[in-house]
Amino acid sequence: MIVSVIGAGSWGTALSMLLAGKGHHVRLWAREPEIVNSIQKHKKNSVYLSDLTLPENITSSGELGEVIRGSGLVVFATPSHTIRSMAEKVRPLLEGNERIVSVAKGIEMDTFLTMSQVLTEVLDGVIEEDHIGVLSGPSHAEEVSRGMPTTVVASSTSRNTAVFIQQTFMTPQFRVYINRDIVGVEVSGAVKNILAIAAGIADGADLGDNAKAALITRGLTEIRRLGITLGASQDTFSGLTGIGDLIVTCTSQHSRNRNVGYRIGKGEKLDDIITSMDMVAEGVKTTKSVYEWSRILNVTMPITEKVYQVLFEDVSPQDAVYELMTREPKEEVIF
Repeated sequence: MIVSVIGAGSWGTALSMLLAGKGHHVRLWAREPEIVNSIQKHKKNSVYLSDLTLPENITSSGELGEVIRGSGLVVFATPSHTIRSMAEKVRPLLEGNERIVSVAKGIEMDTFLTMSQVLTEVLDGVIEEDHIGVLSGPSHAEEVSRGMPTTVVASSTSRNTAVFIQQTFMTPQFRVYINRDIVGVEVSGAVKNILAIAAGIADGADLGDNAKAALITRGLTEIRRLGITLGASQDTFSGLTGIGDLIVTCTSQHSRNRNVGYRIGKGEKLDDIITSMDMVAEGVKTTKSVYEWSRILNVTMPITEKVYQVLFEDVSPQDAVYELMTREPKEEVIF
């Protein structure tokens, strides 16, 4: 099968290597000409995962038409805030029978749509909703690209599409489960990035392991609250895309969102951190959209609120923690 991967960042590159390893011909779209040239001439991504040699059946182009033509699967691996604009560019190039997979994690600003919902809206009239799905779960590109054991989830409104994604991506090193709760899967994938920033702040400010454990645990409660409000299944949050993805993103050295939080906890300013980064930390923009969304839906998300205040209202991490710790006493579980 010809597979189009839109986005040659670390995740798009890692998944391209995985798919090429299964014998698919992968066409990798990159915005940067230097990445295209490096892949075509040297089988290296000169910016992301640059120490790895790519298989011969990965080619690259900056022309979307060349990448999309004849493809059976289109994988959107660009940052979440660019998914709409990329889908608008891809739409006229599609024949209508392609399967579409998002591997981006985020909630769109203003519309509060998940990535699959954005794709469904933009591609309406060309691609049926049941041909659109997502791949999500605890998975860092740095480990997937090296064939380290990883387990993720394929989700779609259609079981057939979820199975297609599962069969396309699954290898002995990359195990894929199916979860039909696409709302729960995508909400978990987006909100856990906010909580990874919180965990990073805790580490950077030397708040201790107890504090980080509390942030992860109570953060999962916030994910569950929002997801159930939107119709998700509670079981999803105990699975790979819930607690699994939350743990790895809050604790891993590879987590960009945790790294942003860590540097804030050490006293750096957000603008300086963002300027210095080559890769996008999805949680920064997602914090804005989820904070606003939670207020509209009247969903209590105190950790998300404090991360928002630290990032965008210049509240110190110490003050944010104090306010969290001195909230009105509550019951953990209401019977």
